[in-house]
Amino acid sequence: MKQARVAQWAEVGGREALLVQRCAGGEQMAFTELVAEHQRMVVQLAMNLLGDRDEALDLSQEVFLRVFRTIQRFRGQSSLRTWIYRIAVNQARNRHRFWRRRHRADQVSLDQHIAAHGEFRSTSDSTPDRVLAQKELAARLQHALDSLPFDQRTAIVLREVDGLSYEEIAFSLGVAIGTVKSRLTRARRALRQDLREAGPA
Repeated sequence: MKQARVAQWAEVGGREALLVQRCAGGEQMAFTELVAEHQRMVVQLAMNLLGDRDEALDLSQEVFLRVFRTIQRFRGQSSLRTWIYRIAVNQARNRHRFWRRRHRADQVSLDQHIAAHGEFRSTSDSTPDRVLAQKELAARLQHALDSLPFDQRTAIVLREVDGLSYEEIAFSLGVAIGTVKSRLTRARRALRQDLREAGPA
């Protein structure tokens, strides 16, 4: 299988490389800048993977603690953003396994989804029925996503929500690009089947 391309340190942007070096040197202001730039991304990813905003906020703290403890090891094998994605995915996977051992339901209510993502954007010609239909569709999509195995859900979120390339996803998940494509294929097939069985909104 084709492996994800590994970037070289020289390819990492100058400002990003400097930020990493400042963090590695223990500069508190650099840590603050790094969190400010990437926290929203991490919280949103965790929300999409775990379906709970409080858990997502807790997870983001764990992620950045991990980032700070291991930043000295970062050598530009990817962009800083993709490296943080990898840490976030690993932390979310660990938490998901913790939940499974306790048989916790891994679903998110529509109210939770709206609280996390905001109300659906309405247009001037939106009617109450149309808005309700949109909300019902969003709830079905979220339920279908939550029903996927964690690895498939992660792949589809990274690709379709966060817009990562196959190479970035492969690095974030620590797998070959072929594995990424296979997981995406299975995830999309399962989502289509789930939505078909659910019927029209």
